Amino acid sequence: MKQFNFIILLGFILIFSFSAAKAQNENPPQPPPDNSFRPARPNLLGELGLSQEQIQQIQRINIESRTQMRAVQERVRTANRNLDQAVYADDANDSVIQERLKEVQAAQAEAIKIRINTEFEVRKVLTPEQLIKFREIRQKFAERMNNRQNFRGNRPPNMRPRSMRPNQ
Repeated sequence: MKQFNFIILLGFILIFSFSAAKAQNENPPQPPPDNSFRPARPNLLGELGLSQEQIQQIQRINIESRTQMRAVQERVRTANRNLDQAVYADDANDSVIQERLKEVQAAQAEAIKIRINTEFEVRKVLTPEQLIKFREIRQKFAERMNNRQNFRGNRPPNMRPRSMRPNQ
């Protein structure tokens, strides 16, 4: 009888340990995200009242710039990798590091140039009234982003993401 009780007890222990292990491997249910501080992306098409022709022009501009931007982003990644390798090489050389730094800067400058040229091309599509409205929307969006950043920075240390916590 003692052996039978021992087997039953062992069975319960195994069942509970397996269910506990399974529960640890499962992702706990996540609460719905708190959207109170998430800045809403503006609905530019709706708010600006763009014509179909303007929408098509902006889509064409975005398609053209997207191809250029992908290429330059790959250049930035490669240049950053090369710089990192030069900095941490066994025989680090100051002139090589400076050359790699110039490559990173040139790639980043090209990315900025593409972004600004794209924005300027889109700006040319807008009417003066749409441009005024666009500026207002951008300003409100920037304010919401700034408020979000301020909220994150003003949280108590235990409520901040680990990357934002002071060294402990």
